[in-house]
Amino acid sequence: MPQFDRADGSQPRLRRRLAPNPSPLTHQGTNTYILGSGQVAVIDPGPDNPNHLAAILAALEPGEEISHILVTHPHRDHSALAPALAAATGAPILGYGTATDGRSPIMQVLAASGMAAGGAAGGDGLDHGFRPDIRLAHAETVQGADWQITALHTPGHLGSHLCFAIGPWLFSGDHVMGWSSSVISPPDGDMRAYIEALEQLDHPGWTQFLPGHGADITNPQERIRALITHRRTREAQILAALADGPADPDTLSRCLYNDIPVQLLPAARQNILAHLIDLQEKNRVIGNPTLSHNSHFKLI
Repeated sequence: MPQFDRADGSQPRLRRRLAPNPSPLTHQGTNTYILGSGQVAVIDPGPDNPNHLAAILAALEPGEEISHILVTHPHRDHSALAPALAAATGAPILGYGTATDGRSPIMQVLAASGMAAGGAAGGDGLDHGFRPDIRLAHAETVQGADWQITALHTPGHLGSHLCFAIGPWLFSGDHVMGWSSSVISPPDGDMRAYIEALEQLDHPGWTQFLPGHGADITNPQERIRALITHRRTREAQILAALADGPADPDTLSRCLYNDIPVQLLPAARQNILAHLIDLQEKNRVIGNPTLSHNSHFKLI
């Protein structure tokens, strides 16, 4: 995916630099965006990689400076470079909160009970040291010399996930991507919150989503509705599978995700677990003996 530098006059200048961290869960790498001219904002500085830090700084014009560092969410592939970039530029770091902020009550209970998101699907990707200098609330605006951006709290992939809106553009982080659906890994991720946030973004005003991974999304409303349909379809598949008898998340993931590489099965299991937790909250299923990764779920 090429880098780009856009300056068409209808929106502030936008530059993208791709971090060198490709993987099955990051696609070709993390997209870092540089918004504006003169005094610019960096959105999602990316992983802690000195070469990527150098690439961000090299993208600036002579005399240009970074005035804000905006982070969609504290997963290390998005936020880990923020302290080094702040140290190099003096810019403050802005985000919703820490890696565990924004959890719904049920996710707080599950985290307190010892549930941890497993593997690369979630938990060990958390940037536990992330502390924004400035915390952004939902609908709060941040302004630069030639840009103004609005933070939208969009929990689901992570409780502290933000999207950033500017005119018809949305920097959608990991909440909406074109190349893949998001991993929802409890207790860090929350399926009900994810779908509700998708529904809140479903309106015709957007012309383009700029995601944390992958290419631009030029049909945002169509993409949002496809993601909602995908999740509703997966929920129906889980219920149909449980009609044959109780099953645990491992069994369900192997049954319902039989067309993906084996290395992605842990992420698939987390998505299934997120659906099961949501279904239990809706009184559609119940986990035995308690709600956990290893529960056997049955229909109510």
